[in-house]
Amino acid sequence: MDLKNKYYHFVSALTPEICLKIIDHGTSIIKKNKELGLDTSGTTFGDKHKSAIKDGKPQEDKSKQQLKKDKINDNLYVRDSEIAWLNDQWIYDLIIPYINKANLFSGWNFQFDAHEEFQFTVYNPGGFYGWHTDGGSDIHAVNKRYIQGITEQPLKANGGFPQGYTKDERLVGKVRKISLTINLNLPGEYEGGNLMFDFGQHTEGEQFYECKEIRPQGSIIIFPSFTYHCVTPITKGTRYSLVLWTLGDAFR
Repeated sequence: MDLKNKYYHFVSALTPEICLKIIDHGTSIIKKNKELGLDTSGTTFGDKHKSAIKDGKPQEDKSKQQLKKDKINDNLYVRDSEIAWLNDQWIYDLIIPYINKANLFSGWNFQFDAHEEFQFTVYNPGGFYGWHTDGGSDIHAVNKRYIQGITEQPLKANGGFPQGYTKDERLVGKVRKISLTINLNLPGEYEGGNLMFDFGQHTEGEQFYECKEIRPQGSIIIFPSFTYHCVTPITKGTRYSLVLWTLGDAFR
């Protein structure tokens, strides 16, 4: 699907006070989960994560195609971060209007009717997220109902459901269609950690694009969930972000 607007953005949409409130909330949950012995490590769609690091470090300067040639699933980490899940209604009330505006003003007009929990993510020095999509969008990618004792696939180490399964009735039969990410940091609090897009070999304009609009604190980037993207390694400081996935019926 080739779209005229590959992504949509709102610069400095959230105030510094709101960003700090979310950071404090998210980090407190991560701390509590660690005290309970729960796994707070980030995983990707499909659980492709933490397999090994090639040559001692991730290869941030390589294209997605080259990473595939290097057997990314066997020889590279895909992700290195910590996460907490947030479902506070005040955050939904604050953020969902931006999704509605982006879907309208971009011209996508995607049908959707559900949202997952927010994912609060912490990237420390060396942390990154390799090339990936947030999920498939056709009928083969719809969420299935997870039934304890019947579903063959085991739960993830952090208690999450296996790829393609959910216990949330609102999400059964749905696919991820719109992804949202928010930068919670002040400028200069971290280096590296660039949000990159791969719009495909046949796109008009640049295939690989660094999304600089996300850098100001509180900025929101919204894009179709089938878009390949990554976060390059953090070289200094700590990066905090908030992510949300919006779901609907499969594309036809």
